[in-house]
Amino acid sequence: MTGTWRQFRSFPGSVRLLVVNQFGINLGFYMLMPYLANHLAGGLGMAAWTVGLVLGVRTLSQQGLFLLGGTLADRLGYKPMIIAGCGLRAVGFGLLGVVETLPAVLAASVATGLAGALFNPAVRAYLAADAGERRVEAFAVFNVFYQAGILIGPVVGLALIMLDFRVVCLTAAVLFAALTILQLRSLPTRVPDRGTQHATGVAGVLADWRVVVGNRAFLLFSLAMITSYVLSAQIYLALPLQAGRVLGGDGGNAGSSVLFATSAVVAILGQVRLTAWAKARFSPGRSVTTGVALMSAAFVPLVLTAHLAPTTPTTMPRAALALAPAVVTTVLLTLGTAVAYPFEMDTIVVLADGRLVATHYGFYNTLSGIGITAGNLATGMVWDVGLSSGWPWLVWTALAVTGTAGTIALVALLRSGHLPSRVPPVPAAGTSLPTMRTVPTMRGISRKAPNR
Repeated sequence: MTGTWRQFRSFPGSVRLLVVNQFGINLGFYMLMPYLANHLAGGLGMAAWTVGLVLGVRTLSQQGLFLLGGTLADRLGYKPMIIAGCGLRAVGFGLLGVVETLPAVLAASVATGLAGALFNPAVRAYLAADAGERRVEAFAVFNVFYQAGILIGPVVGLALIMLDFRVVCLTAAVLFAALTILQLRSLPTRVPDRGTQHATGVAGVLADWRVVVGNRAFLLFSLAMITSYVLSAQIYLALPLQAGRVLGGDGGNAGSSVLFATSAVVAILGQVRLTAWAKARFSPGRSVTTGVALMSAAFVPLVLTAHLAPTTPTTMPRAALALAPAVVTTVLLTLGTAVAYPFEMDTIVVLADGRLVATHYGFYNTLSGIGITAGNLATGMVWDVGLSSGWPWLVWTALAVTGTAGTIALVALLRSGHLPSRVPPVPAAGTSLPTMRTVPTMRGISRKAPNR
């Protein structure tokens, strides 16, 4: 952790502020969201389908509007969108603590989802701009603080919910309000680089979107990376289901908590070292490919052990042994994600040529969200078919094959020159661009680089 702290302190103040901001965002989000479903069902007496509707609307309003949030960030500035998103989430979380009718709860859920769509692409684009040539290292530190918020948030929420769910909501709302004020007072204004796009209104927005969709290398990369998001999402779906299958009853909840905490701790402790290790050995494109390949291989332990008939463990050692394959999968899955993530975020900036970066991030997140939704639906169906047919290995095999397909696609992009072989500098947003000349950096792709 000392290495992570040294890296953190070596960045400009704006980057450090964005990293701390993301920790606060995840702390506030995860102190509330894990307990929302129980509040809706138990506290407000809503039916299960209504709870699903509320949670689904929240997810859809965030994932579906990422592109809009990224577009607004590129047009209005990163800072206004970060402030607007944090402020809106403060309002949404505050409402969740006081409203009781379905329309009001839905409105609050939409507000919390839209808030994420506003600040998520803006934060990443701002971080990439101010980190400059150290984008990979910045995103590694960013992920450490990101995971720390995920780890600590539920613990804080559990302590507060002993008092009342409204206390949780109020605390989360106050936290986001404080983040809003902090960004307003301390975050410098950055003017995004929009390239040659100057049209305004709907025509300008559509022109921006055409630039993003017309970026063939970026589009192919985005489609290939959907598989990695399907795999990483299983920490919330298939792996908890496996914990319930092998531990049974309340043990499934405890097992899920163990897996969740394991993932966060591995990422916090290993992210910076893994990034340095990969950067010293691989190109950015190969680092992403290696990470996704490791994520694919992560499901092999469960493929090999799924045939073992589960029996409810009666002792702690037996419970640990029963859960061990899922823990190994979680560790490998997290390590693969940690290897890929900083280079993945950097690759988006490179493929965007440093322009309309937030819009590219927004489009990328929207595609990932669609992929996660479809992937989770398919995973759930394959899980049911596998258990009913006596093939419990089926879902893990399907996930491993999914990851393998993504790895093959990335290898093809790497060999065709569509992925970067080095990390080129991208001018910080808000700075004037030097005279540009065209230099080849990837086979078949021409990039603009400043005269030195």
